[in-house]
Amino acid sequence: MIRTRDDDGVRVVTIDRPERRNALRSEDLTALRAAVTDADAPVTYLHGAGDAFCAGADLDAVAGLDDPESFARAGQRTAAAIAGTETVVVCGIDGAARGGGVEIALAADLRIAAPAATFAEPGVGFGLFGAWGGTVRLPRVMREGDALDFALSGRVLDADEALRTGLVSRVVDDPRSVADEIASGEPDALRAIKQRVRDRSDDETQERAEATAFADLVRAHADDIAATRGE
Repeated sequence: MIRTRDDDGVRVVTIDRPERRNALRSEDLTALRAAVTDADAPVTYLHGAGDAFCAGADLDAVAGLDDPESFARAGQRTAAAIAGTETVVVCGIDGAARGGGVEIALAADLRIAAPAATFAEPGVGFGLFGAWGGTVRLPRVMREGDALDFALSGRVLDADEALRTGLVSRVVDDPRSVADEIASGEPDALRAIKQRVRDRSDDETQERAEATAFADLVRAHADDIAATRGE
């Protein structure tokens, strides 16, 4: 089950199946996609209930799939929605992230770990691998060698090693505090930064779009800029 609430400029999205370590079924993927794409707040904070972030795909559901490719595509659509939504998505990992849980986190703009967070892709041990966009995003976030070591070995990374390899941006006691910090920024600027950093166009196209976005912000916030200049 996916729960949402809006709290002081932050859409809080909770994966709430603690009895299954927040493992995701098809209906959960659909609900998670809607919870993120429907957000009006400039920042979305995604986390898990209980002592895990997300155990990935619910293996009971996977075992009974008639069309596993469709299930993989559903996970990819959810990850793509997280990556592509205009809101800045901060993923707070304060427990175990496994398999698809790592892939959902990879789609977020920021991954913030609590000291107790751990990460692993255990599927390789029983004949699977991350197919919710993980093989695409992992080497963009980590160096390719670290990404291959992480995915091929199935070993568990603690929060400090996740920070060293670039899998997470920070290790803090309260990951939600980072979402609040980001939400203090001006929403138009947050949206523009995400769009520009996420752009996969060639360099020249990106630079033109960057200049246009900058000009739009100058025009939209001329009074605020002038006031700041006078301080």
